[in-house]
Amino acid sequence: MATYTDIEKFSDKLNEKYPLFKEKALKHRRFKHKDIVPLIEKAAQTSVFEFKKLGESTEGRSINLLKAGSGKTVVLLWSQMHGDEPTATQALFDIFNFFNDTEYFKAEKEQILSNLSLYFIPMLNPDGAEAFKRRNGLNIDLNRDAARLVSKESKIFKQLRDEILPDFGFNLHDQNPYYTVGKSSKPATVSFLAPAYNPEKDIDENRKGSMQAIALMNRVLQKHIPGQVGRYFDAYGPTSMGDNMQKWGTKMMLIESGEYPGDPERQEVRKLNFIAILSALKAMAQGVCAEIDYGEYLQIPEINDAKLFHLLVRNASIEQNGQKYTVDIGIHLNEVNNVGATDFSVQSEIFDIGDLSRFYGYKEIDAKGMLVKSLNSEQIILNLGDSADFILTEKGQRLIEIKNGQIS
Repeated sequence: MATYTDIEKFSDKLNEKYPLFKEKALKHRRFKHKDIVPLIEKAAQTSVFEFKKLGESTEGRSINLLKAGSGKTVVLLWSQMHGDEPTATQALFDIFNFFNDTEYFKAEKEQILSNLSLYFIPMLNPDGAEAFKRRNGLNIDLNRDAARLVSKESKIFKQLRDEILPDFGFNLHDQNPYYTVGKSSKPATVSFLAPAYNPEKDIDENRKGSMQAIALMNRVLQKHIPGQVGRYFDAYGPTSMGDNMQKWGTKMMLIESGEYPGDPERQEVRKLNFIAILSALKAMAQGVCAEIDYGEYLQIPEINDAKLFHLLVRNASIEQNGQKYTVDIGIHLNEVNNVGATDFSVQSEIFDIGDLSRFYGYKEIDAKGMLVKSLNSEQIILNLGDSADFILTEKGQRLIEIKNGQIS
């Protein structure tokens, strides 16, 4: 009989062999529809996958489906419902390479594909991806369009859902980098949610199934990012796609990819998606998920909103009208798209000033005894929204220079 130990061993091997499956054509987060179409075509040329064009987006870009497996349990996985949330899209192409590989994990792949029917939609919102923005070509949030189905993309998705009636669903997203796990200082590198199907947030057998699958993935990821897995905000959304999918009978798992320290392109989190999703698929194929106590899901700490800064300067002195004040300075680093949204520059922002003792930073400076001055050593007034450009001095000596939010 299969046990969680089997899944754990599998996930360890996935981590070890991951470089063999990582899709090398996708290295940065701002790839476009034109970049993935050849990769979809390449995957579909093998005997593993069947290809189908589901339709076209608002602006006329194809929305494509890859199907693998012939099992009775139906699993639907979709990514980039929000155009600027591409981490899991990359992971899906790594997963396609995993299934198309002929050398490794032969028994595991046979087991998954004989017990599951897998349906993948990589990049549901290609128009949003083109501009690297959340919403689609109509400026509609597809994840809030499950009731009216205004957008072509939402209609295409709902039609597929009604045709295949998935038992499990993976709703793959990115989240902002400022969430922490519970009351800790650790970033929520990955967050999960078993969406509610009603305002009361009841837990029926279907939602229990979602929780069991998430509990299993949490176990897997704790080996790689201990303490950095959180439970996403549990609030029922009557127009949200995941919540409605749960109501329609699919065991839903929301996966939110956050930030891993020092990895702005989220390549480490991409790998974590690869490991977690494949581990869950193997567990579903073996019936292991059903053996997990759904209460483990409820023990995952809920994430905290906006408790992190990219840089937190603690205990700095500022001077105004002849008076000195001790403050903390919280700094965000914002991505600004270039023309065409193929790359980005970083623009710092002084996001908060005051007592930030209950907040944390990816990087922190204890500036006790240091005075904040402008880069030319003159007195400075800090304003929210300004770029973080200043020096920290002590007795007139320049100690630390911060340019555009970076310690230089």
